[in-house]
Amino acid sequence: MLGPRYDSKSSEKGILKSWGSQGLKVVWTAGTGVGYGNGVVAKGRWFQFDRFGNSERLTCHRAETGEILWSWEQPVIYFDPYGYNNGPRCSPVVDEDRVYVYGVSGALVCLSVSDGSVLWKRDLNDEFFVVPNFFGVGASPLVYQQLLWVMVGGSPKTSKILTVNDLPGAQPDGSAMVAFDKRTGELKHKVGNYLASYAAPVVRNMDGKDVAIAFVREGLLTFDPKDGSHPHFTPWRSSILESVNAAAPVVIGNKILAAEAYEIGGLLVELTKNGHRPLWRDEKVRKYQAVRPHWTNPIVVGQSVFVSSGRNQPDTDFRCVDFKSDSAGKWDDKVQWMINNRDRMTGVWIEDHLLMLGENGTLQLLPADSKKHSVLAEMELSEMMDRDRSPYIAPPSWAPPVISHGLLYVRGSNKVICMELIPNR
Repeated sequence: MLGPRYDSKSSEKGILKSWGSQGLKVVWTAGTGVGYGNGVVAKGRWFQFDRFGNSERLTCHRAETGEILWSWEQPVIYFDPYGYNNGPRCSPVVDEDRVYVYGVSGALVCLSVSDGSVLWKRDLNDEFFVVPNFFGVGASPLVYQQLLWVMVGGSPKTSKILTVNDLPGAQPDGSAMVAFDKRTGELKHKVGNYLASYAAPVVRNMDGKDVAIAFVREGLLTFDPKDGSHPHFTPWRSSILESVNAAAPVVIGNKILAAEAYEIGGLLVELTKNGHRPLWRDEKVRKYQAVRPHWTNPIVVGQSVFVSSGRNQPDTDFRCVDFKSDSAGKWDDKVQWMINNRDRMTGVWIEDHLLMLGENGTLQLLPADSKKHSVLAEMELSEMMDRDRSPYIAPPSWAPPVISHGLLYVRGSNKVICMELIPNR
């Protein structure tokens, strides 16, 4: 979802920097079902998780050709109360010989990579009495050593809360993050008395130590991913009821940046033995805030943050923001440049470039330059036709692009498209 290091960066080299009038070479395309999550590449396979009819389906493709190797599905009951999308929001997670999927209604399933057979499964919404959130389950799990960490956010089983309309009265029950044995599914740890959000948890190495970072519904939670110990929390959430924390936190050096798009913007903290030490809060009014990612992934390069900032299309721009401290240790932000493209973008850093995908299907390559914005190459995927005369990408494209072994994978609402980003790979 955010790459093997959870930082939206690829170590591959040799990318094409000039795409010509026809754009990148298309290797294969495949139709998708209903869903927002992007697929993942592992073991020479592309794993795509979507909804078809009344079932959630995991499809395993050969990564270089698109050939379907196997598929697995299970029934699902979920209806988006806001009418956006009834499919899964989470990306599959592949570890060794297993692939994990977390469905929109809380079904957590472990399958074999080789043939899709079910190895274990748990229904977390029922087990932990999860009160329906605005858009179902939406935070992808993560594997750490022998554990599978999942954002659950359950409530006491004595609660009489059954629908999303009851979310304002939901109470947490100590299961913000839950760890299972990745091989057996056995419950191992629980941490955090908070509800769930839509921001994928990450593990980052900070000052030589691995730290789990979860942007839960109520704010920023950090803990030791080995066992859930040493939890620290800072409240950070809009006062607006119908708001969500949806962008994964990022690390700038040894600092953590968490941000939202509805009201309060960004927060920068330093992790200490005693908890979080706030260094910077975006105290400006929303229009002038520095970092306001809705669900898009900020990309950190040095002290610079490249981010699509804004809640909706009319007020969205793409910008570069630097965070620095003065001689007195006071941290502040500086917007280096801003492009009012009104197209929320997700992206990947590769070979000192940014590969950005807009929700309307615009794919761009630009230098990761904090001083100026320039576009080296561009494709309008929603305007380019496949062999069946359908667009390569039908909006919205909300999933970050994926790069593996020189191939670039992009999904829209209608299909996934695989293109050649690195020739002679």
